[in-house]
Parts: sequence; C-alpha cells; structure tokens
Amino acid sequence: MNGHRPDTSRRPLWGPRESLLGARSVAGQVLLLQMVVAVLLIIAAVVALVIQARTHSEQDAENRSLATAAAFAHAPGTAAALRSPDPTAALQPLIDGASREAGVDFITVMSKNGTRYADTDPRLIGARNLGVERAAAGQAFTEIYEGAPSDAARAVVPVVDSQGTVIGLVGAGVQIENVGNAVDRQLPMLLFSAAGALALATGSALLVSRRLRRQTHGIGPAEMTRMYEHHDAVLHAVREGVLIVGGDGRLMLANDEARRLLELPPDADGRLVTDLGLDSGIAALLASDRAVTDEVHAAGDRLLAVSTRPTAPYGGHSGNVATLRDTTELRALSGTAETARQRLKILYDAGGRIGTTLDVVRTAEELSRVAVPRFADFVTVELLNPVLHGDEPSGAPTEMRRAALTGIRADHPFQPVGDVIRFLSPATPMAEALSGGHAVLEADLTVADGWRAQDPEGADNALAYGVHSLITAPLQARGVVLGMVNFWRSARAERFGEEDLSFAEELATRAAVAIDNARRFTREHTMAETLQRSLLPHGLPSQTAVDIAYRYLPAQARVGGDWFDVIPLPGARVALVVGDVVGHGLHAAATMGRLRTAVHNFSTLDLPPDELLARLDELVGRIDQDEPGGGTEGITGATCLYAIYDPVSGLCTLATAGHLPPALVRPDGSVEFLRLPVSPPLGLGGLPFESAEVRLPEGSRLVLYTDGLVEHRHRDLDAGFHALSTTLAGRQDETPEETCEAVFDAMVPATRRDDIALLVARTRLIDRSRIATWDVPRDPAAVAPVRSACSRKLDEWGLEEAGFTTELVLSELITNAIRYGSEPIRVRLLYERTLICEVSDGSSTSPHLKRAATTDEGGRGLFLVAQLSARWGTRYTATGKVIWTEQSLTDGQVPTGGTLLDDFDW
Repeated sequence: MNGHRPDTSRRPLWGPRESLLGARSVAGQVLLLQMVVAVLLIIAAVVALVIQARTHSEQDAENRSLATAAAFAHAPGTAAALRSPDPTAALQPLIDGASREAGVDFITVMSKNGTRYADTDPRLIGARNLGVERAAAGQAFTEIYEGAPSDAARAVVPVVDSQGTVIGLVGAGVQIENVGNAVDRQLPMLLFSAAGALALATGSALLVSRRLRRQTHGIGPAEMTRMYEHHDAVLHAVREGVLIVGGDGRLMLANDEARRLLELPPDADGRLVTDLGLDSGIAALLASDRAVTDEVHAAGDRLLAVSTRPTAPYGGHSGNVATLRDTTELRALSGTAETARQRLKILYDAGGRIGTTLDVVRTAEELSRVAVPRFADFVTVELLNPVLHGDEPSGAPTEMRRAALTGIRADHPFQPVGDVIRFLSPATPMAEALSGGHAVLEADLTVADGWRAQDPEGADNALAYGVHSLITAPLQARGVVLGMVNFWRSARAERFGEEDLSFAEELATRAAVAIDNARRFTREHTMAETLQRSLLPHGLPSQTAVDIAYRYLPAQARVGGDWFDVIPLPGARVALVVGDVVGHGLHAAATMGRLRTAVHNFSTLDLPPDELLARLDELVGRIDQDEPGGGTEGITGATCLYAIYDPVSGLCTLATAGHLPPALVRPDGSVEFLRLPVSPPLGLGGLPFESAEVRLPEGSRLVLYTDGLVEHRHRDLDAGFHALSTTLAGRQDETPEETCEAVFDAMVPATRRDDIALLVARTRLIDRSRIATWDVPRDPAAVAPVRSACSRKLDEWGLEEAGFTTELVLSELITNAIRYGSEPIRVRLLYERTLICEVSDGSSTSPHLKRAATTDEGGRGLFLVAQLSARWGTRYTATGKVIWTEQSLTDGQVPTGGTLLDDFDW
C-alpha cells in the first residue's frame, strides 16, 4: 500500500460479493436504474402502440363503411328502387357485388323504420335494424355497434329523393372481429421490436455502466470521505472568498478568505447577512436573488469584485453562492489605464477635429475645444502676428496675439481674444517654454512667483476665480515657434502632474502642424488673391455705348481664374468679355492674367468675336504645349464669352468658347438666355468658332456671369438658370448697380467654392442727329464737295474749331480711298465723346504708316493723319475695310509742334 486509495481500475464489473440488486457502487446503481427505466418505457410503448393500432383500425373501418354507404345511397337508381313495388328484387343483386368490391362485411338497405329490404345476408331481409333513428331524420352517422346480428363498425346514410325527403336508409359496416384480426397481425412485430429495444437498452446500459465504473474507479464511502476532505481543503485554501447564503438571507457557508475580506465575526454562520455589519450595498446584494458578475463594492478600505449566482438551478436549496475578489490594486491600475485611454481618445479626436479648415484662427479654436473639458477647464492659444497673416515668423517671440479662448464657463479671468500678450519677464513659465522648446508645468499657481511677476493684477484675478494649475506648451513646427497654448485648471481639484506634460506636448505638436499648414495656405491664398486682383480691372474705361456695373467675389478657400473686362473699340463700340479658367490657386490666377492680356491685344486688331476666340484658342493650345511636363499644368478648359456692341446700329455680335450663355433683360422686363452657337472651351482646337448677332433695343441689359453664380453643390445648373431668370425679371427700371446688388443678394451661396464674376451692361444708342454719312464717287473731284459738307455738319454741331483739322484728315483719307481703294466709298462722322471720322471702301488693302524720305513724292498722308488725330486705325469688314480716326474735342487746333512742321515741306 502507498497510502492512497486502492487501485480499483481492474476490479470486475460483477464481483462475487455484490449483485445487481445489491450494487453499492455508483456504476452498479446506474446500471440497475437504466434497466428498470428501459423495461418500463418499452412496456408503455407496446401498450400505447397496440391501443393506437386498434383505434386506427376501428377509425379506418368506420371511414370505409361511411364511404360505401354514402356511395350506395347516392348511386343512380337507389332512390327509384326504393319506390318500386318490390325493392328487394331491385336492390339485392346490387348489394352482393358491392360488398365484395368495397371491402366491407355487410351492406343493407332499409326503410325509414329500419326494416331491411336487401342485405348481404339474405336471411336478415325483413328483420328490423335498431338505432337508425338519426339517419331516418336525415343525418348520416358512424358508430361502433354492439348487438345482433354482430358487433361491427357501421355507418348509416339516408336516401333522399329529388325533393329532399328521406325515403330509405343504407347501412354498411365491418365486423369487430375482423378489425381485431388486423391488430393481432401487427402484435408479433410489435413484440419483436420491443424485445430488440430492450436488448439495445440493456447493451447501452452495460456500456455506460462499464465506462462510468472505469471513470469513477468504483468509488465507495471511504473514497467519498476523502473527496470531501480534499474539497474542504480547496475551499478554504483558495485566495478567493466564497459565501453561500440561504433563501432566508442567512449565511450558510463562508471560507477563510471571505471571512478575511469581509472581516466577519466568528459566529457569523446562521446569522442574517444584513446583521453582520457589512457595507449596505454588498449586504443588500448578498441577501437578494440577483445574479451579477464582478460588481464592485466597498468593504472597509477594500474594493471587492462580487459575483453571485443562485444555487437552485444546480440542485441545491434556494439561495445564492457568492465569490469575492480583492481588486483594490487592480482598480488603481485600471484607473491609470483608463486615464491613458482617455488621453489616446483625445489625441485621436484631435487628429480629426484640428485642421478641418485651412484657417489659422479656426485651427487655434479647434485646438482649444479639443482639450476642454476632458483635459483642462480653460485653454488659451496665442499666435505670432506674422503667423496670423500667413507670413514666416522671425525674431524672438516676445509678443503674441490671443487667437482662441475656450472654457467650461462663459465668464473667465483671462485677457480676451485679440489682445496682445507680452512675455517680458524671463521667469514666467511661458517664456521658459518658448526658450526651452518644451512644455512647462506649474502645478500650484498660488506659489508660482514667476508667473505672478508677469502680470500681478491678472494673476490675482485668475487666482480669485479659482485657477490653480497650468501647463504651457510652445506651438512649433519645423523648428519654428508659431505660438503657444496654455492649459488651465480651476473647477476640478486635481492639479496637473508630471504625467500630463508629455500629453500636452503631443497635443501641441499635432496642432502646430495644422496651424503651420493653415499659415502656408493663408500665405498662398493671399498671394493668389493679390495677384488675381492686380490682374482684374481696377476701374471701368471711359465709353458711352453702355452703362456698366460689375461684381467680383473670389472663392473662400482658394482663388480661381474667373475674370471680366470692358474694352472700348473704335467707332464708339465696346467689347464685353467674361471668362473662367479651370482650377484654383496661383496658377489659375496667373493664367487668367495671360488670357486677359491676350484678349486686350487681340481686341486692338478689331477682330470679330469668332476670329478673336479662334486666335485665343490657338494661343492657349500653344501655351499648353510649351508647359513643362507635357502640359499637365496647362490652361486647357478655360472658357470665354466675347461680345461687341455697336451703339450706332444697336447690333450685338457674340461668340462663346464653352461659356454659359448671357441673359438678356429686354426693356419690357422679360428675360431670355441667348442661344449662341456651341463651341468647345479654349485649347481643344479642331473646331471653328461661330458668332451670333442680336439687335438690342435701347435700355436692354446684357448680363454676363461665370458658373459660380448659378451652380454649386447645393444647386444644379438648371435650378441656377431659373433662379437667375426669376431674379432679373421685372427689374427693367433698375440701374445696373441695383441689378448687380439684387442678383448677388439672391444668388450668392453662403459657402463659395468657386469665384463669381458678374457684369451688367445697359445699352444705349447714339442720337441719330449726331451721325452723318456721305457716299463718295471714285472721282478726285468729289473730295472738295464732301469736305465742304463735313465742315457744314461740324458747324451745325458747334465744332467749328475742329473744322480745319477734320478737313485735313478727311482730305487725306478720301484721297487715299479714291486712289488705292475700290467702290463703294463712304464717309461717316460720329459725334460723341470724341469726333470720329470713318472712311470705308471695298478694298482689303491695308495702309501702312511710314516716314517718307526727303526725295519721296508721297507717303506723308497717313503720317499727317496720325499727327493730327488722337488715335487712328484700320478695321476690316465683310465688304472691305474702314480707316478711322478719333479727335479730342478738348483742343481743336492744329498741332504746331516741331515734329509735324519739320517733317513736311509745305
């Protein structure tokens, strides 16, 4: 023997000292119980099956009898046979064949009182059948009949005539002895199955018993005692408290650890848990029937994690079992872990909430909001003045401007946003943080003399308010100080500690990167906006063809390439231009300036709108090809609308390169969007541009705009057109300035992602009395009469002083047209801001200005015209050309300068 329990693994299942009924081991008792249960279940199953089989047989017999009786009763001829003089002769032959085919033992046809007319047994004809009164009343029925001539499962069905009157009865049935025979035939199979089931149950019980005996090793009383001792030792040695409380709230069991943790008295067993001096929370939990897991309760200076479960579901008496674990140290560690988790959560939120916009001040505000109230009660952010304007900071950071202030309350003791904060004393924590480049802690501000030295009055106000702890951290990116952030605590009693420094520095570092990005964007945006505004018109040129008003708004995030222009043209005409360059930023603004300059240069050639856009398209394509990287930063996709208005005829010629159509407000207040030939944006090439002509009544308003006015993310293009049309309708009496104001009030979105340019032009017509036209024959002798007629017209207009100069100019131009041009030759004078002289002919030959040599006989005519006129030029028409001059009306005398007199030999 080795001192342990004996080895019983080899003990035989059936030993000589124990029988099945006298089994003392767990395995033997289980075997006996399983065999008894199996026998009882098999007997019950056989009896139930026999009863069920007999019931089903009787039910089947009744159903067959009912079907047979109903079929015979409703068969054609049954009713007629019953009304015949001899029903027996008519029905008896039918019954003999029907009973065999239907599978029933008998069929009988009766009168209403039960007298048999025909029967399977001819001996019963004339005998009376009992118990048929329900069928005689018209109700078919089935039953188990007991009586003469034999017990049977029968059915009786009434036979009715065409009026529904019962004229007879039909009965059919199966004898009970035949029903029992069917059950008897099934009984051997049931008994055989029962025997097989008993054998199977016995075999399985033997297998289970053998396996249980092998696993329990045939445990007896001694072994059970030993197991109890081991269980008791484990219960009291474990480092977890165990309590069992009865259903009446009395303590039934407590191990040593539970007694230690709860400091239970020695006589605690059997007493109510509410009388043991425990904390009210844990006492109420132990006395209740609640099931909890790791619910924390205080027990003296300890924190216990309590878990309770009811004992009733596990076979015991009603009550609860509770386990207790000391989590005091774990709670402290979990508090530290929770604090770290909260810090990580703040840093995660900072990544998503700081830098959502590229605005420096907004980014500073986002930094202050992230830390309040989870880390600090108040946060102030100061930035250097250059940073606020997008510039690179330089020099020692001794002065900053407060950019953000957020706190748990609206009132505060700090300087407001916008104030200048100076760091003159090197002893302040702010100055120390800036010089050292790291966060500085002032855990207790009541003893922080350096902090008080900077602003004693402000420090006293802050202390009186309750501010008691501070962490200040510099905002620096790329080694450059941008500002600083201060974290203050006032409401919460907990002061900042050394473990908070690293978190404050990490938060300040992340915010500094976002602020630096916003500063760079601000600088780029400011540069782009300055460049863009410098390239846009600074004022309206002097002209009388249209009344002009305009509005321009850059995008809020990044400036774009929208532009407009008003260009005076010869002959009192004016060109209206609006365009849009795809993209934003410096590149778009510079591209806009290049296009605007190109349009100005092309307009000096006095080209029609379609030809001007064709040349502009060619220029854009060439610029794109010359761009580095294959034109990836080119300007392809720019749009442009170019219109020329002539106040003499009221004709407006327009051409578009992928731009939105202009709106026309007629003098009656109606609005329409002009249908112009569709052309691609500039730079695509390959397709010609076409122009359209529209005659505009005086007082019409032509509205040119860019897509930012009518389209944005909350409004599609069709809705924008409708809104613009609605805004312009019925405003025919307003000035262009009032129209611009109304359109911007109604159309401009709150958030602009694109530039908006708007140009409103109200048309005028030149007074017909200030226009004079003469047709000139191609004859040198016609020069003098025309010159005289022009002189008289100038006298009529009160321009006598300009007569001599005008005669000289017209003489030269008409003479050149007669000599070098072709018919028709026409002269036109326009009197508006200046005096305009136009001589047109049918030739496209272009005159050139040159300086004639002393020996040349000609070549001085155009030079003379250039000297006498303020401006002159040539424009080409579909039928030829026009040479025009403009003379200022402020001085009508012939120039006497040395250049003119020295160059010509009079």
